[in-house]
Amino acid sequence: MNPSAAADTCRTAEAPGTLCALVAIKSRAHCKSRLAEALAEPMRRALVRSMLANVLGALQAARCVDAILVISPERDGIPAGTAVLTDSGESLNAALTQAHAQLPALGHSEALILPADLPYLTAREIETFAQAGRHSGFAIAPDRAHAGTNALFLRTHTPFTFRFGPDSLRLHLRQAAERGLAPRIIDLPGMAFDVDEPADLEALGLGHPREEAAWQTTARL
Repeated sequence: MNPSAAADTCRTAEAPGTLCALVAIKSRAHCKSRLAEALAEPMRRALVRSMLANVLGALQAARCVDAILVISPERDGIPAGTAVLTDSGESLNAALTQAHAQLPALGHSEALILPADLPYLTAREIETFAQAGRHSGFAIAPDRAHAGTNALFLRTHTPFTFRFGPDSLRLHLRQAAERGLAPRIIDLPGMAFDVDEPADLEALGLGHPREEAAWQTTARL
């Protein structure tokens, strides 16, 4: 399916509505602490900003996305035209749950939830994922290990408590079943690839903690 065809089917008569993307990200200083042994703190911040920029750029290019809302305690790296909901600090899951519950009042009937650490995410994948979610009412994209959750699509009128973190794929699928939802599990390479561990850096050309190579690769993202 080409990107334009996927975008066209995003707005089928079967599932009309407006889609708001929620992107959650912690304070940049606290992001990716597990990468500390491989990347110095300034390089980790640069990597986090570049991955966030890729996610936001893909969302902006996806024609089926009507609005973007970033949940974060700070605006660092977020374009001026992108709305930010301040994370109160309780937890990102609590902030996501609260934001999702507010979307109907903002006129949105559908929600797409994404993390901010997907360096290879594309607009085409977002359109494909949204199409699958609109047909079933609930879609989920696992990480490469099929243990974590890297994307969710659901209706905003369906109460949902987010469980991002360890074993989140199983927890999200269990909650979907409890709420009578029929999930579609969608595997897409750009959605599956997130960066959490030092081993993940090798795929980005950051397998060695040399500043020169790290900065060059970060600049290319």
